[in-house]
Amino acid sequence: MATNGTKSAKGSGGAALAVAGASLVALSLLSLCVGEAGLTLGQLWDGLLRRDEFAAMVLWQIRLPRLLVAALVGAALSAAGVVMQAFFRNSLASPGLLGVSSGGTAGAVVAIAIGATATSLWVLPLASIVGASLATLAVVGLARRGASTERLLLAGVALNALLGAVTTYVLSAYERNTQILFWLLGGVEDRTWEHVAMAAPVLLVGALLWPLGRSMDLLALGPREAQSLGVDVRALRRKLLVFSTILSALATAVAGTVGFVGLIVPHILRLMVGPEHRRLVPLSLAAGAAFVVGCDIAGRLVGDLRLGIVTSLIGGPFFLWMLRKTP
Repeated sequence: MATNGTKSAKGSGGAALAVAGASLVALSLLSLCVGEAGLTLGQLWDGLLRRDEFAAMVLWQIRLPRLLVAALVGAALSAAGVVMQAFFRNSLASPGLLGVSSGGTAGAVVAIAIGATATSLWVLPLASIVGASLATLAVVGLARRGASTERLLLAGVALNALLGAVTTYVLSAYERNTQILFWLLGGVEDRTWEHVAMAAPVLLVGALLWPLGRSMDLLALGPREAQSLGVDVRALRRKLLVFSTILSALATAVAGTVGFVGLIVPHILRLMVGPEHRRLVPLSLAAGAAFVVGCDIAGRLVGDLRLGIVTSLIGGPFFLWMLRKTP
């Protein structure tokens, strides 16, 4: 019976990954076609092959970078949510709720305000990583006596409030309001191939996470139990913190604050395929990418709503539902 259950779980994981991959492909095609200058599939193909000059300009300079950044941001935030939930052993842990994304935003905003990004666009991800790292260390310290839902949420509320105050002060004190507002609202408009390159390490981090899947499964049993089964818990937690921070910071550096992705996608996937992380990690990358690409399309169709607004409109009610269901 156990063997049949394992085979069934593996089968459902493979089917879910196939569905997520197919959804990502379909949504990507739709994203490339939708916009002020609508493109047919024929024009899309001609543009990709550079046989249609106008379609090629729209695709290669505007829509392809936007699509790839949206997909990488979704993959990063979703995978970061999986990692943080494994670290804290709590399904409500996510980069946005615990203040990690706000830390990345604050770091990016400060770098913009002081003019550091004028020297190089690559200053932005570094500043975002520093901000996200400080926020991660703070929330771990606040929750060090236990990782209960209440304690984690209170830590997140406190950090988000503090970092929000820092960001608001910077917004009021400096004259780069337009750039700063972009990061506060979150979006993938006007992204370039350089932004794609900034977000590309997400794929490498995702690949490095997969071998840790078994150890994350054992960590879910408890630190002592995992240690007794041969897991170096301290080393594992360090790796999880580093990976989740990098994923959150890279997403924030190229798209600003995009909330709830790391909460919604991993939670739904756990309900669909179970808690095994070797299935969850690749599935979260694909499903997270599809989710954010879909949200970006929805924002464009509704009336140019920013990506961060769309994910918050979806994630807010979802979070309240989760709170109601959590004992």
